[in-house]
Amino acid sequence: MGMQIAHIMASGMGGIRTAGDLVAWMQMTRKMKIQDAKTYVAGKLGIEMIDLTNEEIMRDIREDLKIATVTSIAGSPKGIRAKKKIAELLDINIRSVDLFKTQFD
Repeated sequence: MGMQIAHIMASGMGGIRTAGDLVAWMQMTRKMKIQDAKTYVAGKLGIEMIDLTNEEIMRDIREDLKIATVTSIAGSPKGIRAKKKIAELLDINIRSVDLFKTQFD
C-alpha cells in the first residue's frame, strides 16, 4: 500500500479531516479517476463536490455517519468500526473489515 498512501497524502483533500480518505478508497478499490471518485463520494454523502474539502462540513458529516474524525469523540466509532461504516457507505469491500467479520461467524 506504499504508493496508495503516498497518493492519499498528495491528493490534498485533507485525508480524514475532509473526504480525502473516502475519495482515495474509491480510486484504489474501483480504479476511478479522481473526478469520478469525488463525484461518487459526494453523491453518497449527499453533498456538493466543493464541500468535500470543507473541514467543518465534513466533521459534521463524519460524526453523523459515524465514519471517524481526526480527534476522537467519546462513544464514536474508531478503527475497524469506522472502516465498517465506510465500507457500507461506499459499497466497497475493505479486506480488514471482511477478515474481522469472519472471526465472528
